[in-house]
Amino acid sequence: MTPDEFHKSRKTLKTPSGAISFVERGAGPVALFIHGVPLNGYHWRHALGATSDLRRCVAPDLMGLGYTSVGVGQDLSFESQARMLFQFLDALGVDRVDLVGNDSGGAIAQIMAATSPGRIRSLALTNCDTHDNWPPEAFKPAYELARSGHFGAGLRLSLQNPETIRGGSGLGVAFQFPERLTDDILETYLAPVTASAERRAALDQYVTAMDCAQTVRIHDRLKALRAPTTIIWGDDDVFFPQQWAHWLARTIPGTRAVNILRGAKLFFPEERHEEFTPLLREHWLTAEGFQP
Repeated sequence: MTPDEFHKSRKTLKTPSGAISFVERGAGPVALFIHGVPLNGYHWRHALGATSDLRRCVAPDLMGLGYTSVGVGQDLSFESQARMLFQFLDALGVDRVDLVGNDSGGAIAQIMAATSPGRIRSLALTNCDTHDNWPPEAFKPAYELARSGHFGAGLRLSLQNPETIRGGSGLGVAFQFPERLTDDILETYLAPVTASAERRAALDQYVTAMDCAQTVRIHDRLKALRAPTTIIWGDDDVFFPQQWAHWLARTIPGTRAVNILRGAKLFFPEERHEEFTPLLREHWLTAEGFQP
């Protein structure tokens, strides 16, 4: 899916939390793919194409990110994001889903699974905010910029020099192969969240809503979560070290496998999709109750 194809395929669904932008592929049981910051549903383009024969794959844009539209000053906490996604599923007429999460989207997936386990068919977590390890130390400079109201503005300036974004102090730190981030990919990710003062403020608000109390609160419920769960983790991530993959596996009793991808960084589901999607397919095909 090229950026142009992505834009042509985007849909919008109205919910009580706002107008949620999303893309989808396939038919059958629904899988919900939840992205991180500052990305959007385009992050999952390869996974959607490679798994849509098994699932109706849906990738929404979170509130404050991507092409989703919400009210000024709206609550963008991860708990509110989880509520929005359930509203979104209700609007689609979907009861149970397979959840797939990355980065902050993985924390939101944990909150969804812990608070409404009956609606979760299975769970797949990649490198993500976990328990009390967020915002991660390596993200603190960005967090402080957002607190001062300058994170979104800084990204807007960086778009004028894409090499800055690809660099080790920019978005490139989260990618193993930042040179593959073409200008049109960067534009697809960053243009919507920097397009106006309101959108930049919403991005800053999303970042400053990072409070690990939200995942610490669900610890006991995660310990009771029996939904079939797989952990797929990159071991070269400066934000979320491999130890958190094993913490999740020990905590969630439904965990069936922990797969470690050597050399992979935070956003590996996009750039190492050839390894990621077969593991996801295997997870779904072996999950209890799967019906093709």
